[in-house]
Amino acid sequence: MDDFDDDSFNDVLGSMEMPTSPKKPKVQAVPAATSTGNSSNNTSALITAAKPGSNPHSVLVHSKQRGNPILKSIQNVPLEFRDDIVPDYVVGRTSFILFLSLKYHNLNPDYICQRLKTLGKMYEIRVLLLQVDTPEPHNALKSLTRISLLADLTMMLAWNAEEAGKIIETYKQFEKRPPDLIMERVESNPHQKLVAALTNIKPVNKTDAVTLLQTFGNLGNVITASEERLSQVIGLGPRKAKRLFKTLQDPFLNKKYLRLFKRKSLEEHLLVQYYL
Repeated sequence: MDDFDDDSFNDVLGSMEMPTSPKKPKVQAVPAATSTGNSSNNTSALITAAKPGSNPHSVLVHSKQRGNPILKSIQNVPLEFRDDIVPDYVVGRTSFILFLSLKYHNLNPDYICQRLKTLGKMYEIRVLLLQVDTPEPHNALKSLTRISLLADLTMMLAWNAEEAGKIIETYKQFEKRPPDLIMERVESNPHQKLVAALTNIKPVNKTDAVTLLQTFGNLGNVITASEERLSQVIGLGPRKAKRLFKTLQDPFLNKKYLRLFKRKSLEEHLLVQYYL
């Protein structure tokens, strides 16, 4: 589906059972058939979460994914193929991944909605892994972003099968790692803080920031430099210099910079990064 506002798609999306309060999946036993002849209704009434795998370090893979090329890239964790799981991949006790190719989505736009309706409210960490394999992915990504927001999905993009496999592998490897392991690490070195402050200005990169500080000696001199002088810095160029100068000379920001640099404390000077 290329049209983001397609009415038929909105109808399907509106009828989906969206998760409101995710809960940990529970293993439920399917009731045994009764003598009344209603066994088919009883067995279809429950959708169960996956039972634990024989190896707790394994990624549980739905059997229908057996021929998916992304599996070749999962080499550091074992795979266990199962028929009794609803998602494509189970990467933790409360985590699942649905895999979707954008090319397939364009051909079958209702597929993802039907999958989500089947999943219901199972699992806490819900990931939609998209392989971007179309030349014009923007419309499809817009609609899938909307679905992800409504269905409480984290949308991850992979640009080839190898990247997609590595994402699945990483989710499993980090299943029991502490959150601070992947959190941003704040630099304690004053020089690194200044570099980080300058790189918050697009399109200034880390190399540009280091060169600027080496050329001008300190951040105060960078702020007061002219656009022409900035453009003469090796590797910076007119485009970056113009953007940097415009940002630093904004009246409100410039006032903050100058006030900070009149103070004695270096740590106070470093607060300038919050105004970039």
